[in-house]
Amino acid sequence: MVDIFRHSLRLYADPSRVVVRPFHLAWGGNGGHRTERLVREVLEMDSAQTRAELETVLKDFEARHWQTRRVFMTRYDEIEEMLGLDGSEIGDEKRQLIGAYFCHEYSYAAAALMNPSAVPHFDQSGMPKGSMRILMSLRAVGEGHISSVAFREGIITSKNEMKLAPEPPFATATDAVGMDEEEIPEGPITVYRHRDSTLSGTVIFPITAAQSKGLEDLRLVHFTHDDGSVEWLGTYTAYNGSKIQSELMRTRDFRAFDLVPMTGAASRNKGMGLFPRKVNGQYMMIGRQDGENLFLIKSDTLTNWDEGEKLLEPHYPWELVQIGNCGPPIELDEGWLLLTHGVGAMRKYSIGAVLLDKDDPSKVLGRTSQPILAAADQDREGYVPNVVYSCGAIRHGNTLFVPYGVADSSVAFAFIPIRELLAGMTR
Repeated sequence: MVDIFRHSLRLYADPSRVVVRPFHLAWGGNGGHRTERLVREVLEMDSAQTRAELETVLKDFEARHWQTRRVFMTRYDEIEEMLGLDGSEIGDEKRQLIGAYFCHEYSYAAAALMNPSAVPHFDQSGMPKGSMRILMSLRAVGEGHISSVAFREGIITSKNEMKLAPEPPFATATDAVGMDEEEIPEGPITVYRHRDSTLSGTVIFPITAAQSKGLEDLRLVHFTHDDGSVEWLGTYTAYNGSKIQSELMRTRDFRAFDLVPMTGAASRNKGMGLFPRKVNGQYMMIGRQDGENLFLIKSDTLTNWDEGEKLLEPHYPWELVQIGNCGPPIELDEGWLLLTHGVGAMRKYSIGAVLLDKDDPSKVLGRTSQPILAAADQDREGYVPNVVYSCGAIRHGNTLFVPYGVADSSVAFAFIPIRELLAGMTR
């Protein structure tokens, strides 16, 4: 039996976490007319009415958001370009008010906070021995059940301690520079964190047509290229309401994020976990191509993934319905440690692990016959009951730090001794 330490900290959905988002009147048909009418109504206000209306808006929202006036002015600039307005003839107050009419407040984590992944933070300066600064991604679900990517920073220690950096009072959304207001972008796109925003206060929202209903389950990995350079990569599911598409997030500084659709037969499936380096000269993924089994997928590029070879089938009662990965493989001296999820009776999700050969990951060296984490007691209730799920863990010394979602409603944290985990595997 593995001696698991469950930390007392929990993260929950929080409707008070809001950002200002663009409010779009459908362009084309009556949308363009409505936009022009709304701007005209503001332009026809006298100075006193403009000031009074703007003061009302600021009284309601300025204390709830970061640089509210700047956000309104930025939104006005987009409307000005769309309608061909001459801003030099429009005062600041009218421009701010116009911007406010084309914004709305969005609670990005009101419904759920779940399915975290974790990687070593890009800044390890000042860390005492035995401590590591970490960076986590989280799936935040808001109005309309639309998923976005949020981040948290923190520190873990060799004594199973953890502390998260406080969230800033204001959250900000990433921006796509130069995006045409009238068109929903397709294909690769780059979004940027605001220069004054912390990572713990940054949210990446869906932006392309393929992502329109959600960015789901980002699996982050600290990737080392052949030349020794490092990059943070993350596979996630883009969802448009009817179809799914696996995509790749790429960043070297967590300031600019490339969101890149992947191609190939395997990219039509969810839950792809990327190895943190090439193996035998090839990129490798763990994925689930048939909704039931785990596959090892190989590629010569990071963005094209075709069919793979079957790696693992459901075997034990707790995983008989289906199995999948719970994040990217983790490199150990003994091999590649892969967290898995299994679905059993009553659609109960549990987390297990397998060990793959270091030189030939198609060889399974061992697997856990019993779950290492399972929905039980306080972990049962929530938006989707009887589910525990992770999108990625970290090795810290001899311990595995596992952030995991509970019932698609909250996030919990566990520390697992790696030696005990390996010793408990069946061969």
